[in-house]
Amino acid sequence: MFILINLKAYDCDPIEIAAAAANAETSQNVNLAVAPQLPSLDSVSDYNIETWSQHIDPIDYGSHTGSVLPESVAAAGATGTLINHSEERLKLADIDAAIQSATRAGLSTVVCANNPNQAAAVAHLGPDAIAIEPPELIGSGTPVSKADPNIVEDAVAAVTAVDESVDVYCGAGISSGEDVAAADRLGADGVLLASGVAKSDSPRSVIEDLASGITS
Repeated sequence: MFILINLKAYDCDPIEIAAAAANAETSQNVNLAVAPQLPSLDSVSDYNIETWSQHIDPIDYGSHTGSVLPESVAAAGATGTLINHSEERLKLADIDAAIQSATRAGLSTVVCANNPNQAAAVAHLGPDAIAIEPPELIGSGTPVSKADPNIVEDAVAAVTAVDESVDVYCGAGISSGEDVAAADRLGADGVLLASGVAKSDSPRSVIEDLASGITS
């Protein structure tokens, strides 16, 4: 199981969270990654924790003011990127272009999808993983594995039918080790979460609890 922590633009300390994630990786033998704001990519990657970009744009070098060049985030220490998060939606053609741009820069890709049909469509584009995230559950504290476990199982089946090499992650509402364990039981290969860690008064405790869902 892979735990990807998206810090969004929350008022949190990315260094504290990176240190906690690195400690959990070492002490509990789990695989975690942190996706901070772009200016923090370099400092987070210094903690030997897998570091992800929250977004990239499907562009090459050139006159693209304000756009996020995949090669730039890779140079800053990112090893992967989210694509098509519910707060940064893209059309299918743009998702395809973003995956190709990320791959060109050597970045792994997790594409967000809000239902199994969309997940299947994205699977044809060859991302490394797809995170199933019903928008209404994002930030709710209610995990999709409890609110609608069928959607996770259906997404796993839909993606596997298209391309068995594409992993499926469970997103939206994840906040505890119990949620991680539930996602594992439903066939997910990982989880994507944000507020459960980023808005916590004790990120280290939450991260340790999340990791326990894999090791227990």
